[in-house]
Amino acid sequence: MSKPMKKADLRGVTVATVLPFRDDSSIDWDGYARVLDYCACPDGIAAVFVNGHAGEGGSLSDDERQAVISRTRRQIGGKPLLSGIIAHSTAEAIHQAQLAEAAGADCAVLFPPAPLGGGASATSRAPVAFVQAVSSAIGIPVSIFQYPLASGSGYSPETLAKIAALDSVIAIKEGSDTMLAYDENRRAVKQADPSVAILPSNFNWFLPQLAVGGDGILSGLVSLAPDLFIALWQASLADDLKAMRAVNERLYPIVRVIYGPAPIMDMHTRMKVGLRALGLIRNADPRPPLLPVLPALCEAIATTVGAARAAGDIRLA
Repeated sequence: MSKPMKKADLRGVTVATVLPFRDDSSIDWDGYARVLDYCACPDGIAAVFVNGHAGEGGSLSDDERQAVISRTRRQIGGKPLLSGIIAHSTAEAIHQAQLAEAAGADCAVLFPPAPLGGGASATSRAPVAFVQAVSSAIGIPVSIFQYPLASGSGYSPETLAKIAALDSVIAIKEGSDTMLAYDENRRAVKQADPSVAILPSNFNWFLPQLAVGGDGILSGLVSLAPDLFIALWQASLADDLKAMRAVNERLYPIVRVIYGPAPIMDMHTRMKVGLRALGLIRNADPRPPLLPVLPALCEAIATTVGAARAAGDIRLA
């Protein structure tokens, strides 16, 4: 008889960690350890998400992804550890998920495979089959990475409801990028299974998503400003809209300098620029095909981070 699946509690703030590299594009493990101490280990951080977009998981080898998981586990202790599964096929996703489980991940976060971006995500048949196939091949639960609807890979409310009804699914990282879609998806998921956590993750929408209703926050920006997100979540738990608005005002300049300029795909590299300005990492460059942030924006990020630090919104130990 197989033992019951252990399901992590993902309510609260989940940090999607960025991953620094050296000049030769190898992983800067010392810099990563400092990043974890800063944004993953403090009280108020409920869980840690590695090997996602923020951690450039799609550019990592199998060995690198496993090393990220095992090193993170050693540093964060018993906090729930999620690992992104960014694959182009179901077979590849199963392979990555099995390696993640073996390395010590508590939950596999399933990104939509590229073939589902051609319209297959508009109906439930292929996405549900994908999630069923991967989850049945591992002994840890899964979370679903909901893409922006404009990407063509975002799931419909009907699809998310059917996925949420699967016993292995414990959370939805909700990144639809419209408030209407967020609310419709949240309602559909909660009707299918109230225990499935809805984790807001929408760039400019943190305050309104939490005001509508959410079970936590999952964001790469927590890597740069953990204290503000912890404060926002605590205000949300207290149903204190005034306090939420106050935190949002403090967070706004950071949100805009990271997410505002085009192209949006540079957001995680910009977070690393901010961490470099704080002295936590030495190199902010991503792995190709992503490119380094241009100097003028690097200066704007450093100025914004410096102001937040002076105001006490960003604090180093």
